[in-house]
Amino acid sequence: MTKDIESAKKKLEPNPIQPPEATEEGDDAIIGRALLWSLIFIVPLVAGVVVAVWWYTRPAPEPPPHSTELVAARRRDAPQRKPPKVEFRDITHDVGIDFVHVNGAVGDKLLPETMGGGVAFLDYDNDGDADLLFVNSCHWPDTPPTGEPDPIMCLYSNDGTGRFENATASSGLDVTMYGMGAAVGDFDNDGWVDVFLSALGPNRLFHNDHGKFVDVTDDAGVAGDDAQWSTTSAFFDYDNDGLLDLFVCNYLAWSKEYDQSQGFSLLGGGRAYGRPQNFAGTFPYLYHNEGNGKFTDVSMQAGVQVTNPPRNVPAGKSLGLAIVDIDGDGWLDVLVANDTVPKFLFHNLGNGTFQEVGKRSGVAFDAEGKATGAMGTDVAWIRNDDSLGVAIGNFSKEMTALYVTQGKGNLFSDEAVASGLGPPTRLELTFGVFFFDYDLDGRIDLLSANGHLEADINRVEPTQTYAQMAQLFWNAGPDQKTEFVQVGPEQVGADFHEPLVGRGAAFADIDGDGDLDIVMTAVGGSPRLLRNEQKLGHHWLRFRLVGTTSNRDAIGAVVEVHVEGHVQRRQVMPTRSYISQVELPVTFGLGESDKVDNVVVKWPDGTQQELTDLEVDKTHIVTQPGKTD
Repeated sequence: MTKDIESAKKKLEPNPIQPPEATEEGDDAIIGRALLWSLIFIVPLVAGVVVAVWWYTRPAPEPPPHSTELVAARRRDAPQRKPPKVEFRDITHDVGIDFVHVNGAVGDKLLPETMGGGVAFLDYDNDGDADLLFVNSCHWPDTPPTGEPDPIMCLYSNDGTGRFENATASSGLDVTMYGMGAAVGDFDNDGWVDVFLSALGPNRLFHNDHGKFVDVTDDAGVAGDDAQWSTTSAFFDYDNDGLLDLFVCNYLAWSKEYDQSQGFSLLGGGRAYGRPQNFAGTFPYLYHNEGNGKFTDVSMQAGVQVTNPPRNVPAGKSLGLAIVDIDGDGWLDVLVANDTVPKFLFHNLGNGTFQEVGKRSGVAFDAEGKATGAMGTDVAWIRNDDSLGVAIGNFSKEMTALYVTQGKGNLFSDEAVASGLGPPTRLELTFGVFFFDYDLDGRIDLLSANGHLEADINRVEPTQTYAQMAQLFWNAGPDQKTEFVQVGPEQVGADFHEPLVGRGAAFADIDGDGDLDIVMTAVGGSPRLLRNEQKLGHHWLRFRLVGTTSNRDAIGAVVEVHVEGHVQRRQVMPTRSYISQVELPVTFGLGESDKVDNVVVKWPDGTQQELTDLEVDKTHIVTQPGKTD
């Protein structure tokens, strides 16, 4: 009984209370265990995050090294073509040319003395052959020689065989002025070619009245500023209205007093000719033909007056001029070669205005990004495809440039080095340049007329001479290792390479045998007329175009000859080279081909005409079909 009571009491007594210190020790243990378990979970989690961040932000491992067998550069398999033997014979005095250019130099060394010497081939008497006009300068007003007649222009009439008779006295062009160059074109569409003469001072326009020239400068309004210095000029129809407009390049803001005050000198002493960098720039003239014998100066509103932004002064120092529809939009564009400042390319917008795009198009500077001492220029389709080439002659120690279009549009790159043209031209000072097919093989070649400014240049520059040899570059084709191959005396004859102080240059078929003869002028000296004596048996075609709805001379028209899967293109454009004009007819060499597939004439007003079954080795006169109702 007693055991049962004690057992019941024990069940009714509360559990004994632990002392305080025993309870704190238990809490610490519990916290410690919790912390331990937290660390067990957190540390791997943090480590995982760190590993993940490192994994996704680690630098890419370098690829394992491996070697590759070198591949040889691609080589053209075709052997290099070599120029054929085509002699150019000097016939200047034999055929009656006795002109001597006068520049008025007496030792003062005034810059205009170095820049004249324009020449033009033109059929002024409409007898079907190429006559010759030499542009003369004159003596300075305060230094006329005693007993000598005033220098005048010189016009020679061709008898059709390449012999010339001086016709100046009866022509109306027996005028004295400090002339630079000429532009030829029938500005009133009466069938007789007119003449514009650029000069230091007022320019002059002569209307051709059936072989007699009448000065119509004042009525036409194209004299320009009396103090202006004009150089290359061109007749062309910029607004496609059937009337020839007139573009005139102006060079420097020059005066005798300012030139003499500069104190230019050669190394080692002695007066020297001035540098263009020391003179201010100018604006060109663009004259719109109003159709009534009068022209309007539209230079400003047409957008051809380019200024330097900082001071808003004229930017141009213009010597060379090329006219061509670069992007094929039906409107003639204008390329201007500026001396020591960026070149201009005026894109014709078709609304009477132009946009200057020289820098954007790649023609403003050379391949090194520099503005060059640019003089003469010419443009042609150089590869019998759509490749349009622009050649620009430059100062000594600057290569002749060859800008070539890259696809359609007006983007160019300078291919002078790649084509082989550049390196051989580096030492020469080049003025006149033009493209022509001298051997009639169907590929277009290039000529350059060279000559320095300083008669004593060899004294301070052993690599330079005053009189220099002209250069001829034969087009071997774009598939060759060297596309433009320099032609030596053994192929072209010694007469061609006789040094002269070259300036203007032009070409024409003076004797009716189908190949192209050349003339080069010398500043302060006699010109050189060289007859093409090629006897290669190559066939040819020539075209003289007569416009009806377009301007009568068809200036700006393009003729395409399709032969054996190739297309040759020539533009009717007398303005080429430097202050000079070539003949109006266009010449195509056919090589050994004795027939063509067809010919397409693209007239300046946008109309086209196709010709078939044409006899080769002949000049064809093509008249534009009239308007159809």
